[in-house]
Amino acid sequence: MDPEEKKPQPERDQTDESLRTERSNADDVMAERRTGLEENADELVERAREHADAVLDTARYKADEKLSGLRLGAREREVVIRERAHEDRILVAERAAADDALRREREEQARTLAALLPFEREKTDRFLLTERARSDDALAHRDDFLGMVSHDLRNLMSGIALNATLLSEDASESDEGRRTVTGMRRIQSYVARMNRLIGDLVDVASIDAGKLAVLPDRGGAAALLAEAVDIFALAAKEKGIALESAPAAPPMMADFDHDRMLQVLANLIANALKFTPRGGTIVVRGEANDEELHFSVSDTGTGIPGAMLEAVFERFWQVGKNDRRGLGLGLYISKCLVDAHGGRIWAESEVGKGSTFHVTIPASAPHTIRTMPVSSR
Repeated sequence: MDPEEKKPQPERDQTDESLRTERSNADDVMAERRTGLEENADELVERAREHADAVLDTARYKADEKLSGLRLGAREREVVIRERAHEDRILVAERAAADDALRREREEQARTLAALLPFEREKTDRFLLTERARSDDALAHRDDFLGMVSHDLRNLMSGIALNATLLSEDASESDEGRRTVTGMRRIQSYVARMNRLIGDLVDVASIDAGKLAVLPDRGGAAALLAEAVDIFALAAKEKGIALESAPAAPPMMADFDHDRMLQVLANLIANALKFTPRGGTIVVRGEANDEELHFSVSDTGTGIPGAMLEAVFERFWQVGKNDRRGLGLGLYISKCLVDAHGGRIWAESEVGKGSTFHVTIPASAPHTIRTMPVSSR
């Protein structure tokens, strides 16, 4: 496979353009520094010359005072004047020669740097291309390995969940049987969580590679909301949280990828369950018009500080260093999926009073959209 096909070209183009801009900026900075150094050197030379001229003038003045005390004839004075003129001409010639030598030296240095710079850049470009190829190969192997491992792990977990279900069905009505059923349900819950974690990791790898496809199809958003609420009804009941659905009038028809938008809503509801205490309430709403769908998930949880309302959508974001309620990928993946639909996701919150996550997507969308890397987001 061509390395350029492994990673989306727009990101490469952006990187190359950034590199060219940085090179241009570096050239400008180097030129300014070189000009500054030359100007400083010229200033130092000029100051040294002014100082030398002042010393020479002082020496001449003192020499003239001594000569005035001597009885010299016109011929001797003329000889002194001619010698001074000759020395001045020598000094001017020496200065001109020094200036010419300095100019030639600067021109030679500039030519040398100009000749070496393309070689250095070519060497850097070769290194960059080599590193790109290695990186692309590493990513391809990582994705292949992750795909195989995730497939095998999901098969094993499916076996665990199936056996847990069979054991639950075969359990007796005794106290021991009820304990068995409770334990099997706990195992099934753990398996479901592990499946979600594996799915999140696979999705992140696909997003980075630009291979996570979104396939919009005409469907009803009301059914989507009902399905999302139904998935978490039991979990909410066990936590003592009221999970309510308040969709607009059905069917709210629109173009969207049902599975991916279900994943978005599931992430938002799961996130609300994490941070809503027992006795709290979560409300899932939906409404639509001719232009867009609008979903929201509101909770009565702990809330989010205003400074963190954008950070919650970053990869691996956690409430605190010791927070262990997931990997911090759910909201990040949700943002990528909503962006891929051409929509927007954001949060509103007040600390101590709960949060509301909003999602809007266009009612009409292209048939196939592929997510792009989000490093620049």
